[in-house]
Amino acid sequence: MANIKPVSDLRNYNSVLSECTAGSPVYLTKNGRGRFVVLDVDEYQKMQAETRLFTELAKAENNDTWYTIEELRQKLGV
Repeated sequence: MANIKPVSDLRNYNSVLSECTAGSPVYLTKNGRGRFVVLDVDEYQKMQAETRLFTELAKAENNDTWYTIEELRQKLGV
């Protein structure tokens, strides 16, 4: 279940931060609408790595160059 709190709860930020764990972000609302997300730093880094991976995969998918296993091994020096 999503952990949703008004941004005014940040007055007691220790309480908000203690509820923020990996896989369980805290969503902050302002005037009743979603505005901010507080994430565990490990979760944030994982999201960044996934974004970079998907970006590179998309680039590779759009590339028309295909290699055989032998060509790939030669390029990688394996």
